[in-house]
Amino acid sequence: MRILLVASSFNSLTQRVLVELSDRGHTVPVEVTPDGGAVREAVARHAPDLVVAPMLKAVVPRDVWTAHRCLIVHPGPVGDRGPSSLDHAIHDGVEEWGVTVLQADDEMDAGDVWASVAFRVPEVGKSDLYRNELSDAAVAAVLRAVERVAAGAAPRPQTGEIRARPALRQEERRISWGEDTTETVLRTLRAADSQPGVPDRLLGAEWFLHGGHAEDGLRGRPGALIATRAGAVCRATVDGAVWIPELRARTGPGRPRACKLPATLALAGRLPELPELPAPADPAPGRRTWSDIRYQEQGPVGVLSFAFPGGAMSTDQCRRLLDAYETARGRPTSVLVFGGQRDFFSNGIHLNVIEAAADPAAESWANINAMNDLVEAVLTTTDRLVVSAIGGNAAAGGVMLALAADEVWCRAGSVLNPHYRRMGLYGSEYWTRTLPGRVGEALAARLTEEARPVSAAASLDMGLVDRVVDCGPGEFAAEITRSALRLATHGGLQPRIAAKKAEHERRESVAPLAAHREQELSRMRSIFDDPAASYHARRRAFVRKEAPQRSSRTVQMRARADRPTVEQDPGLT
Repeated sequence: MRILLVASSFNSLTQRVLVELSDRGHTVPVEVTPDGGAVREAVARHAPDLVVAPMLKAVVPRDVWTAHRCLIVHPGPVGDRGPSSLDHAIHDGVEEWGVTVLQADDEMDAGDVWASVAFRVPEVGKSDLYRNELSDAAVAAVLRAVERVAAGAAPRPQTGEIRARPALRQEERRISWGEDTTETVLRTLRAADSQPGVPDRLLGAEWFLHGGHAEDGLRGRPGALIATRAGAVCRATVDGAVWIPELRARTGPGRPRACKLPATLALAGRLPELPELPAPADPAPGRRTWSDIRYQEQGPVGVLSFAFPGGAMSTDQCRRLLDAYETARGRPTSVLVFGGQRDFFSNGIHLNVIEAAADPAAESWANINAMNDLVEAVLTTTDRLVVSAIGGNAAAGGVMLALAADEVWCRAGSVLNPHYRRMGLYGSEYWTRTLPGRVGEALAARLTEEARPVSAAASLDMGLVDRVVDCGPGEFAAEITRSALRLATHGGLQPRIAAKKAEHERRESVAPLAAHREQELSRMRSIFDDPAASYHARRRAFVRKEAPQRSSRTVQMRARADRPTVEQDPGLT
């Protein structure tokens, strides 16, 4: 079928639905549009067999849904209605939620039901839940609905209890530090992550708090800041404390939106002297604390896991991860797993930190070099096998970081964006060596030029990854550890490591890594140092959530055998 996706942004769910439908042979144009009028124009332009809205804030016009079958993906179970569905679910502490695919109707979320899929709600932030459990359920529901449409089935009316939930207002999200328990604070923070954040007053200024993780080993006066760790601040509650990784300054009307930043960076100049506490090397069983980098060993397998908010990696985060990698490389293991957490693997350089820097060009340069140092360390590890474990999505330099390993394993729900063009960059992280080495020169050129998302299944087909792990987000870490243990005890491992070392030495004699780095960075430096380069305007618009210059943009995806193209809007590339 020709299935038109209409969405308010080309977000993670839109991309996931796009690639999953394309993998199944459908032709799938995507219209990113801000209003219903543009939806009408898109439908007229594409003449689709079916319209699907994975994430649409605009109302589909009546004349569109009466003339064309239009399916709306609602992030709630049957009977749930309202724009803050997932926020309410997390804020209320529900254990199970759902996704419903509805027929478009006059009343929002009131249409007949084509499919509904339930999922368990783990104790994670809203954005993590949205990209993982909810995304899995949404894809299952959309595929089921498309199959039913193709089979000539009819939807069923909504029955049972109707729960109309109003938008969750910012005043309802405020934390009462003198009264709220740690669990209440965590639910409040998770329900607003990563947008819109929790409004709060701290150190004489107004902020939005982003992210929240339990800390049960520290105490203090409720509401007080009591420690820092890796850019996060720890704030006391009435019965414990929480780690808050990021803050965003509240700006007034008419002023540019502030950047979301690591908390200590956002509070620079205001933060009192606090102890910087390292993460416990070996937390006691049941201990709850936060660290963005962790290392564990099981016999011959080392697992170096990391989880940075939004998948962005600042200069400091890259350097800390490199230090941890070097430490892990010094351990007596034969297989080193790099990654393995749920949600984002990496999206490359930290655009928010760059935008907030006094000299964004200089910070861009420092950040890309720190990324390159990390990738180089992985590429030059010749005494053991390195496995990149992608538990969620990855993009740009984050994909290239994963490709530096000997094997790349990813969860079935992952979506990869192996390109840089949407941000106006040439790219680095040794991509000119690793990407063609995996998929060939011709496909590497198409992936980077066409700037398209790729599903886990398609990534496996083209050789971008070596294994797809079909499991839930919460099971990924344990599954890849078990697989790594099997790999470590395989009889052919040591000969493989020896062959890897010999191949690395051969390649260095022909085309050394230093040559790739120099060529890539010369291109990147020219972009960073050019104030007129599109990178600077695109970065600013991205981090400050500025409205796009165009009112609508189209991405065209066809079946997997026919490579996709990007149409109309150069802003996507």
